[in-house]
Formats: sequence, C-alpha cells, structure tokens
Amino acid sequence: MVVVFCGHSNYISNIQDEVNILNILKLEVGDAPCDIFLGGYGNFDDFAFRCAKKFKQGHPNVKLIWITPYLASQRTTFEKTDFDSIIYPCLEHVPPRYAISHRNKWMIEQADVVICFVSHRYGGANAMYVGAKHKNKKIYNLGSLK
Repeated sequence: MVVVFCGHSNYISNIQDEVNILNILKLEVGDAPCDIFLGGYGNFDDFAFRCAKKFKQGHPNVKLIWITPYLASQRTTFEKTDFDSIIYPCLEHVPPRYAISHRNKWMIEQADVVICFVSHRYGGANAMYVGAKHKNKKIYNLGSLK
C-alpha cells in the first residue's frame, strides 16, 4: 500500500488534524506493510511528516519515503536521514520549474490512499487533489473546499 500526502504550503497545523490523520492511517494501514510518500516543501508536508513519523513508531512495517523532484540537492525542511529511503522519479528531462508538479503527478499515480488538506481550488495541492479524484483514488481531505 502507498499513502500519499498533499496540502497547501501555508497550512497551519492543529491537534484535531493530527488526530484525524492518525485515525485514517490506523483505518487504512493498520499493521500492514505501507510506504508513505512525502514531499518536503511546505507547512503541510512538515506536518504530514510529523504525523507519519508518529504513526511509524508503533508500526514497523511502515516506511517513510521522500519523493524528491530534483537530482541535485534542493532546500527542504527534512534531513535525508529522516527517511527510510529516497526516490527520484525519472524527471531529468523536465525543466526544474515544473519538477515539483511532475513529481506530484507521479506520486498520485502510485497512491492507493491520498490524505490531503485542500481548502481552495488553486495551487499544487489542489492539482494533486483533482488528479487523485480523476484517477479514482481513495481520498481523505481534511480541508473544506471553497
């Protein structure tokens, strides 16, 4: 199973969203093997990483995987050692300004479950949400769309 997170970079975390995410992970993953794909470029990504790390503590079959859009190091809020592995999708022919959106599309293709916080209909998080809906992925949106 692959769980993907996506959300707005200006997201403000709260305890209820953490409780909701942990409950979703318990429901969807339980003790089964699972790869959790994380992006690492914004407030929601930071929050999702903290939740996924907390869930992993009691679930040894869970792997935290950073999906990087760049071959060369770019700024991210994570340390590479925070992850069980790092995946670089084949994006070397994509111009750098489009690497994140292409990486996001790749993540949605791989996903079984998408946990997101999308509260407005623009930006990269919304594009991932729309892509997940189009692909009939199982989606949990913690935000309310306007």
